Amino acid sequence: MYNKLTPLFLVSAIALTGCDHRPTDVTPPAVKKEDAIASVNGQYISKKTLEDLEKDLAQRSHGQAPAFPKEKLVDELVQREILVQDAVLKKLDQTPEVVAQLDAARKAILTQASLQAYLKANPITDADIKKEYDSKVGGANGTEYKASHILVKTEDEAKKLIAELDKGGKFAKLANKHSLDAKESQNGGDLGWFNPSQMVAPFSEAVAKLEKGKYTKAPVKTQFGWHIILSEDSRKQAAPPLEAVKEQLTPMLQREKIQSMVEGLRKQAKVEILIPLKDEAPKAATPPPAATTPAPAATATPAAAEPAKEVAQPAEAEKAVPAKK
Repeated sequence: MYNKLTPLFLVSAIALTGCDHRPTDVTPPAVKKEDAIASVNGQYISKKTLEDLEKDLAQRSHGQAPAFPKEKLVDELVQREILVQDAVLKKLDQTPEVVAQLDAARKAILTQASLQAYLKANPITDADIKKEYDSKVGGANGTEYKASHILVKTEDEAKKLIAELDKGGKFAKLANKHSLDAKESQNGGDLGWFNPSQMVAPFSEAVAKLEKGKYTKAPVKTQFGWHIILSEDSRKQAAPPLEAVKEQLTPMLQREKIQSMVEGLRKQAKVEILIPLKDEAPKAATPPPAATTPAPAATATPAAAEPAKEVAQPAEAEKAVPAKK
């Protein structure tokens, strides 16, 4: 037998079903006895509340966790109703903190309701998916590249390393010693297989022009620093079938539709930003008052100390490594 619900489950269940947090100015619809699963001090708990909790828990567990028995979920909803009634009795729903939380929950729910309503009225069709597939997947260049690189901070550093390579230096050895992203990993600058779209444009363009086994004779600049790139191999990759990527394309198209809808609403709205969006530069410290006693004649005025210049270390371009074939 299952024990009574633990406080942990009680707290998580409350968090999972935000729809139970209703603003105080909205009267919930009356629940009839025949549509209820339980009654607490004459207040009925609807069957739909139980159904929503079951669906929410199932979605969040992704089928990994066992389903809770119905009596445990009913007991959870009863305990929740007892706490809600206690909070209302103590007028906690009228405190500024709780009112603000209820308002935030209401806005979050309405935001989701607006998006869901839009997608329901403007669903993604098979034609939309096919068009996206043809333009982004089926007709795309299926060439993958395998490359290594050495990433340094300055162009001069990169040029010196290219000179060492020209003299017969080993690429992997130089990468392990000098590359910003290989010093710790000691992987010789290996990037594995990747699609050009996974890299920033200057890097991808340079890789595509290189012959197998050749390295760039001039440093390649990106926002991450200066690269020396070694082309190791390339291969053609057949486009996956439409059905294999349909589930990935659908949410992407939904996001695009939503973005377009929100931008349209924003253009129609009168928006006024009332706070500065950039942090103000720190004010210079007020200099101390001048000393009344004259300084010795031999004392020289010190030059202002030059602030130390901090060079940000560029990070390696993040990329999703394609699945190995």
